[in-house]
Amino acid sequence: MLVGWGGNNGSTFTAAILANKLHLSWPTKKGTQKANWYGSLTQAATVSLGSGVYIPFSNLLPMVNPDDIVIDGWDISSMNLADAMKRAQVLDVSLQQQLKPHMQNMKPRPSIYCSDFIAANQKNRVDNLISGKKQDQLEKIKSDIADFKKSHNLDQVIVLWTANTECFSAVIEGVNDTAENIKKAIFANHSEISPSSIFAYASISMGCTFINGSPQNTFVPGIVDFAEKEGVFITGDDFKSGQTKVKSVLVDFLVGAGIKPVSIVSYNHLGNNDGKNLSAHEQFRSKEISKSNVVDDMINSNNVLYTPGEKLDHVVVIKYVPYVGDSKRAMDEYTSEILMGGLNTIVMHNMCEDSLLATPLILDLVLLAELFSRVEIKREGASDEKYTRLHPVLSILSYLCKAPLVPKGTPVINALSKQRACIENVMKACIGLPPENNMTLEHKVPCLMTDDAVHDSPKLKKCKMENGEY
Repeated sequence: MLVGWGGNNGSTFTAAILANKLHLSWPTKKGTQKANWYGSLTQAATVSLGSGVYIPFSNLLPMVNPDDIVIDGWDISSMNLADAMKRAQVLDVSLQQQLKPHMQNMKPRPSIYCSDFIAANQKNRVDNLISGKKQDQLEKIKSDIADFKKSHNLDQVIVLWTANTECFSAVIEGVNDTAENIKKAIFANHSEISPSSIFAYASISMGCTFINGSPQNTFVPGIVDFAEKEGVFITGDDFKSGQTKVKSVLVDFLVGAGIKPVSIVSYNHLGNNDGKNLSAHEQFRSKEISKSNVVDDMINSNNVLYTPGEKLDHVVVIKYVPYVGDSKRAMDEYTSEILMGGLNTIVMHNMCEDSLLATPLILDLVLLAELFSRVEIKREGASDEKYTRLHPVLSILSYLCKAPLVPKGTPVINALSKQRACIENVMKACIGLPPENNMTLEHKVPCLMTDDAVHDSPKLKKCKMENGEY
């Protein structure tokens, strides 16, 4: 179930599920395009089994088929999904025409609107609201989840926030700092309880995994405490799809190579509704925090380049330019110190089709959250020990998030290669395969190499060529 189902991401995700399920193709100026899941780790990437053997990621462990996903959700706009897809201006018109009959009867359930948390410029979309106080809204969401699960006879419901970015909630002692206090605060209709936190609380109450795809602090301490006590999975924050994903790779490379980044300036402009909402200062601040912290662990890992507490200059700018629509432009300048006081500057321009990059991540988050909800672990040799599930804070999905949520007191890892290796190696462990180590000693140490590789290859004979033949 998607919160913000009628937005760009929600309508594009629904369209992608249907287009792939129906095996649709459509004409473009470059030829015929077939539906695919490019950009998805689970559906379009491979994993090594060793000795140069690669298989699709989705074949490593039993995973839900995307065709079996049933979609529902909430939105503050009552627009049906076919019209929402048209409004988003993300997909080719010829594909939209094929999907319209399948999406025009899909209509979002009423949602929660609070003008204190999203930009005032969103008010013209508002026509589909849950009435009443926050306790009433909480009960309605719980009822919606139960109705959806029962009416479709589903095994599991996962709730994912892909709605507008909210401003940060203040963490207040006695209000949202514990599970008990946040429940009281919801019932008291406290102004600091955000719509996303109400959705998270409702989901956890119903035993449903909750995923936060936006940068705000939905997971205030009280929500995390509630999830831990109930043993229900939560993960987030903020889809890591374009500029930030590149940043987490590039800075990892620079620091790992002994080059010292000292300044990163990131500029973005986009024209979709996300950009419109982020044009308000409080909502932009949530995104700025999410995008700025992505390099911290890489900087802290190298005490040769950086003294304790040293930070680089990191500036993030986001501007709303309606004409460019969903096609976000991201420009970055990386300045680094090199040998003997020299400087190295890398300038990058990245055109990111926002929803087409985010949609595969939504799929991966849903599929992997469901998969890891079935994984149980115990220590080897502990025969009297019971198998236990993963920690309710699913930090294993950090690869897909800009600002990974982790259990209290555990390290935050942002380096993309480490995040991917974590998912891959845990999945391998589930079937008894060793983790990927990239040493390939069997190709480097004579006693481990095959006889053919150790002995010199036979010397080549020089042959005379006549009339083009040897």
